[in-house]
Amino acid sequence: MKLKYIYTLLTLIIALYFVPAQAQTKKQAKKATTKTAAKKAPAKPAAKKPATKTTAPKKSASSKNLGDAAAKSAADTTKKGGNGTNADNGGSLSEEIVVTTAYKPVLADAVKIRRNPDLEDKVPFKAPLVYTPLDKRQEQNSEIRQLEAMKRPAEQDSVLLNNYVKVGAGNLKSLFGEAYFSNGRDQALQVGGYLKHFSQSGSLEKQSQSKDDVGVFGKSILGGNNISGRITYNRMGTNFYGYDQSVPPVSTFVPGKQHFNTIGAEAELAKNYKDVENDFTYALKIKGYAFSNAYQARENNFVISGFINQTVKQFYAGLSGSVDINSQKDSLYKISNNILRLNPYIKFQGTNYKIDAGVNIEKEFGEFGKFYIFPAAKLEVQVIPKYVRLFVEAKGDINRTSLHDLAYINPFLGQNIDIKNSVDQLDLSAGLKGTLAPGLSFKASVFRNSVKNMPLLVSNFDAEVNKFKVIYDDGKARVNGFNGELDFKASDDFNIFGRVEIKDYQMASEAQPWNLPKFLLTAGTSININKQVSITGSLLFRGSTNDRTFTTTGGTSTLVQKPIASFADLSGGVQYKATRQITVFVQANNILSTSYQNWLYYPNYGFNIFGGVGYSF
Repeated sequence: MKLKYIYTLLTLIIALYFVPAQAQTKKQAKKATTKTAAKKAPAKPAAKKPATKTTAPKKSASSKNLGDAAAKSAADTTKKGGNGTNADNGGSLSEEIVVTTAYKPVLADAVKIRRNPDLEDKVPFKAPLVYTPLDKRQEQNSEIRQLEAMKRPAEQDSVLLNNYVKVGAGNLKSLFGEAYFSNGRDQALQVGGYLKHFSQSGSLEKQSQSKDDVGVFGKSILGGNNISGRITYNRMGTNFYGYDQSVPPVSTFVPGKQHFNTIGAEAELAKNYKDVENDFTYALKIKGYAFSNAYQARENNFVISGFINQTVKQFYAGLSGSVDINSQKDSLYKISNNILRLNPYIKFQGTNYKIDAGVNIEKEFGEFGKFYIFPAAKLEVQVIPKYVRLFVEAKGDINRTSLHDLAYINPFLGQNIDIKNSVDQLDLSAGLKGTLAPGLSFKASVFRNSVKNMPLLVSNFDAEVNKFKVIYDDGKARVNGFNGELDFKASDDFNIFGRVEIKDYQMASEAQPWNLPKFLLTAGTSININKQVSITGSLLFRGSTNDRTFTTTGGTSTLVQKPIASFADLSGGVQYKATRQITVFVQANNILSTSYQNWLYYPNYGFNIFGGVGYSF
């Protein structure tokens, strides 16, 4: 067993000793063979100088022979040798070097830079940089953090001021005052009131006017219904100061005084709106007033009106009506002038259309007793979806002559006004309405009205000094015209609007539509410069009109037309909110200072301006 190990160890030692020695002997023999082959290579001149002569700084015989051999072999490239030996040389050098062509260096043309140097010495400006380090600790927590709850902004109505007082004064002995009161925020009950006063005096004798308004109102929600009501008192005072400026009055002329008092009240019960299908709605309203002037004219009016309506998807059916009880009296008469109205209707409404079809059934009773049936129809169709709608309308109605309404149109009326109702037999209109661009809305229509017994206000200076009366155009008059409205609201801070009316009158018996303008333009604007300053303005332009008077020559009265020139009235105001509670304002009227007349021989007030302060609490 031990001998086996000894033999193995000796074998390993012999292998380690002889194997490196043999390898070294083979390596030396290979080097000798290479040198001998280099010496025996035939020396022939080279056909061309080698291109790589610059790589050998010192020429020798051996390198020359190698170059000649390389040049020779360039002429014959078909020689083959095996494993680096040549058979003709007895196994000496057989490596072939093939040179295909001489190296000719080629240099590209220089690239010219066609650019002139910038000789100006410009130093770019470098703004100073300021770094503010964030004093914040770097968080290593990569988990999703919980969002913080956003604070709810304060509600606007939580800071409301319920009461407001405004007082001011100006030239023309102007006095101005307003006050508004309310109980504040309450979801079930709203109660409030107001007071208003305005007075001024002109340059003519007794040219003055005053207006006073007082009112209280309330509204409450009772289950599914709401009830509202108000009580008002209005007073207007003036004088009969007008006269022909070309014929001054006698020294004993003393203008008479006039005032109008109106006490009114109304109450309404209506069902609250609910967004449900097939809803049944209703409303009932009661209102009335008592009117009187400085003389013996009196008028009492009481009206009960309401409607019921049943909705079935896009279909509506209902009935509206009213009972208008009216009594009028003066020093020479006392009459009862009542009207009963019924309006059954059906309505269809879709995405692109709306149809109202019905009739107005009306009956006069009391002093007058005629019966009428008028159409009450309207059609709307979208011609450009969401932008422009086409509408056509046909209707009729009885217009009751009211002492109250006439007095506020022309406060210089005389006594014992003739009472007769006018009738709109057929009013036709057609037009377009909608929006032309964001914030720009419009309405334009043409109309043709047939009016029976049209009322006209004319001067009555021969019978009553400096007073007017009412006459009627007996027969059927026609009124053709155009109405246009434009409202541009660029934003909540800028709004401008205007309305124009153009009318052509074809009278039945009268020569002219006395004191009725054929052209009327009203316009206004409201601009909020910022949260403190706001500006308002208005413009009224009225076309020329005609009144009439009579001259008596030899017992014969001759009608004389009295033209009243057109005029423009420009007004404006500025309001400055100094604090949350204090507001300063200035209002100017008749800025153009035109001496125009609304009524014959009654010039209006000239330029007047007043200002004041308002206080909220």
